[in-house]
Order: sequence, then C-alpha cells, then structure tokens
Amino acid sequence: MNTKIIALFFCLQLFCIAKAQIPVISSDIYKDEQIFNSYLQKINHIKKSSPDSSLIQTALFFLDTPYQANTLEGNQDEQLIINLRGLDCMTFVETCMALTRTIRSDNPIFETYKKELQTIRYRDGIIAGYTSRLHYTSDWIKDNQKKGIINDKTKAAGGIILPLQINFMSTNPHLYAHLSTHPEDVKKMRYIENSINKRTYYYIPKEEIKNIEKNIQTGDIICFVTSTKGLDISHLGIAYRKDNMLTFIHASTKAQKVIINPESIADYCHSIKSNKGIIILKLL
Repeated sequence: MNTKIIALFFCLQLFCIAKAQIPVISSDIYKDEQIFNSYLQKINHIKKSSPDSSLIQTALFFLDTPYQANTLEGNQDEQLIINLRGLDCMTFVETCMALTRTIRSDNPIFETYKKELQTIRYRDGIIAGYTSRLHYTSDWIKDNQKKGIINDKTKAAGGIILPLQINFMSTNPHLYAHLSTHPEDVKKMRYIENSINKRTYYYIPKEEIKNIEKNIQTGDIICFVTSTKGLDISHLGIAYRKDNMLTFIHASTKAQKVIINPESIADYCHSIKSNKGIIILKLL
C-alpha cells in the first residue's frame, strides 16, 4: 500500500477517535484518571456480580472521599463535569452508577465511564445546554427509567402517591448562576417543571419505612423526599445493611465526606423535620 495512503488512513483513525471522545471539565483530570484506574484494580472482581452488589462495592470504595458542594455549577458551556476527588450526594450516586455500569461493560475504560456518566446525568443522554441536565431528581428518575438504567420499586414496596408541585428553580433563578443571567432558560425550566408535575410518583412516608424495610435491599438507591416548597428530593444515598441495621452510604454535609450513616434510614428521616419519606430505586 502507498505510504501516503497509509498515513491518510491513520490520520482518519485518529480523527474518528478524537471525535468519539467526550469533552469534559475537570480541575485535575490526571488525578481523576488515577482514581479511576485504582478503582478498576481494586474492584475488578465484581465485574460479574449483580448490579446491586457491584454498586455497593463501588460506594464502599469512595468512603472518606471529601464532600464538595455545587460540583456541577460554573459550567458555562454545559460540558460533562468529572470529579472523583470530591462528591456531593447526587454526584456520589451518579458516579457510583456510572462506574458500576462501566466495570460491568465489555470495555471498562475511562472513556466508557464518561459516556455512562453523561447518559445518566442528561436528558436522553444528550448534552444540549443547561436545561438538558436533569436538575430535579424526580425528572432524573423518570429519564433513567426510560433509558433502562434504573427501576422505581417504590410503588411495589408499598408506596403511596406523592403529590408534587415543582417550581423552585424557575421561581428562584437568582440562586442559580446560569439562570440568573439566562432568562430564556428560566422559561425552559418552567416548562420542564410543568411536565414533571403532570406525572405520577410514589413514595414511602417516613412513618412506614420500618414496616417495609424487608423490601429494601443493600444496593438500592434511596431518594429522600422533602416538604420544602417547590422541591422534590433533598438527598440521595445507597442502602446498606450493617449489623442488622438498614442504613445507607452517602456524601454527608455533616461529616463533610462519604460515610456509612451511623443511624438507620428510618431514624435519619425522623431526625429531619422537612423529610417526608423515601423513594426506592434499583440499578438494572
């Protein structure tokens, strides 16, 4: 084969690889990749485990990782943000899900992780501006159910209808850096909120959690429902049975790191006045 043709062939290959890569924002991508590789080495044995078993092992890998709030803000052009060095409650759960799906895939590399994270975090898995990110957990639940990533098992576990009147972001745009300077996206968020409010969701009231604990498995994703006006979910974690107590692993604002919560899910809910109960999800 002509050397010029060979050179052109390899250039085209490199171009295709470059196009396939997902642009990301990271304050230290080298460190993130180091953590990813460490995860692969330590957790590789779970590749053939069930999704819930793999998810809990992934969650345990991140114990003591520092809590970092607002990790997805300041994203001017809305690109995928990766940060394995500091997590909030939502990015902790998303990260654990994406890593679990990556290690169980046929190609467990960093690029696969990026694709999985984008798929989980964005509506239909497509980044198309600020409003394409699944800001409300209730919206995140429905979208990831549609994509076949999770199953909402709350109704089957004994849940009752959760009335929602979502409007917090559109009525408080000053609290969001992007919305405060992009009024056109406030209108888009209002449309999204109205769509959420037309759906039917279920939850387990906090008074009933102890009665249905048998329906919650280690590795289930727990969403804590809030009574705060205009919002749906205030916190997330991953269910974990320890010493016969049903608790959860989460990125804790109180402890400022990822921990195994010292109290049960039921007791945690009762300790927070604004908490109404929980939604239970299963990674598929």
